[in-house]
Amino acid sequence: MAELFAYTDGACSGNPGPGGWGALLIAREGDKVLKERELSGGAAETTNNRMELMAAISALETLERPSRLTVVTDSAYVKDGITKWLLGWKRNGWKTASKKPVKNEELWRRLDEAQARHEVSWEWIKGHAGHPENERADELARMGMAPYKG
Repeated sequence: MAELFAYTDGACSGNPGPGGWGALLIAREGDKVLKERELSGGAAETTNNRMELMAAISALETLERPSRLTVVTDSAYVKDGITKWLLGWKRNGWKTASKKPVKNEELWRRLDEAQARHEVSWEWIKGHAGHPENERADELARMGMAPYKG
């Protein structure tokens, strides 16, 4: 049976500043790649964390059918947010443990909704460490940022 992976990355020139996100979706059977799809986009004024979130959101929202997949991110913020912090934020009325509003709440809500349709495993990998799919996601993020850079 084919396995589905979404490799996601965000980039920002300045933080905040122009930014981009990229996602590489790959369906594999063993070592054989069955299908690939590249996604990217960006914004004129954003942050790295927002772009990391948009990459994961876009990967999940683009899937037309409920799917089982692994989202691979180099963002501890995204991985920890969705796997460790989200339930507490929701329980606390979208406040952090220190009673402050959750940053990027609208994107966390959107990610929560997007993942609810799927069976998602979250995996963190070290960025810029020669991981081919992560490097491609980074390239897509930089492409998404390009139109917004002066």
